[in-house]
Amino acid sequence: MHFTNSLEPAGLIQHFLDHPPADFEVLRSSLGQPGFRMDFDLFTTGDPATLKRLDALPFSRWLRRRLTWRTLFFGTTVSEYLPAVAHIDARTQLESMLTAWKKSTRLLIIKDIPEDSPLLPADERAAAADLISVCENEGFVPVAGQALAYVNIDFQDEDEYLSRLSSGRRKNIRRKLRVRGDLRIEIVSTGSERLNDAAFLEELYGLYLEVYAQSEIHFDRLSADFFRAVLRDGSIDGHLFLYHASDKLIGFNLCFIHNGMLIDKYVGFRYPDARDHNLYFVSWMENLAFASARRLSHYVAGWTDPEIKAYLGAKFTFTRHAVYVRNPLLRRVMGKFSKLFEHDKAWFEEMQR
Repeated sequence: MHFTNSLEPAGLIQHFLDHPPADFEVLRSSLGQPGFRMDFDLFTTGDPATLKRLDALPFSRWLRRRLTWRTLFFGTTVSEYLPAVAHIDARTQLESMLTAWKKSTRLLIIKDIPEDSPLLPADERAAAADLISVCENEGFVPVAGQALAYVNIDFQDEDEYLSRLSSGRRKNIRRKLRVRGDLRIEIVSTGSERLNDAAFLEELYGLYLEVYAQSEIHFDRLSADFFRAVLRDGSIDGHLFLYHASDKLIGFNLCFIHNGMLIDKYVGFRYPDARDHNLYFVSWMENLAFASARRLSHYVAGWTDPEIKAYLGAKFTFTRHAVYVRNPLLRRVMGKFSKLFEHDKAWFEEMQR
């Protein structure tokens, strides 16, 4: 099925539906819009100061349980933006989602509607704006999503890219990149014979779980079956960057080429080796070099860790979540407290001052 707002191959969404994350119940609307139900902690994306105060309360565990609601999301956790159905107006798309919901959960969230994204064509940006407007007219509360990092590939080489950063950052990044001489880097395409090795796939999944375990936000734990299906799919133009030190695999980065852009999706690191070899910095520059060599237009670096991505020279674009609370009283309360859930937006606005 063809979706608009697509920064990644459609096959990735199908693998998500075939092999959903743990505790997700996936579904489609009558129009084919993908979604999922889960028990959602309302403070998953709360700002750190609020979470710290909340966790300090003597009854914080009880309160967090009370604020974990069964929720229907439209969208996926493997697509940067809400997959929208081509050639269908915003009103019809929303009605299809509402019909599928049928007030079956306390909360309905239409996630990651792009907000004037520079990564999309003008007609798709306009359609996304229409959907946000229709949702607001129906009583949805708009909440800013996370910061999506990207880099324009408009430089000739690494030196030109780094020349645009401050002298202090250039010096620090070059110092961190000195370890590249100790690394062996290879790139394996998805669908290749090597990715039929079950033991190798298990090792890769274990590295993903190491990153998941140390993440601050635990929202979706992707399954081993999902990774196996994606890595064995040769139709989705995926590229697996493998980083070895002393013949030991210490990390991977799985990216996709789609619509002339390099989309960074998944990483796995072996700790502490990955930190010791500055793998975050090294993989960033390797991805930029890969995108430049193939004359791609953008490197899309994903949602997490906006501070370090800004340090490395990324720009940012945002989404909106359209949130509807079934209880009308709580719906009014939600509108007054929505800013508590817009941590990335607050960070970005502070950075711009």
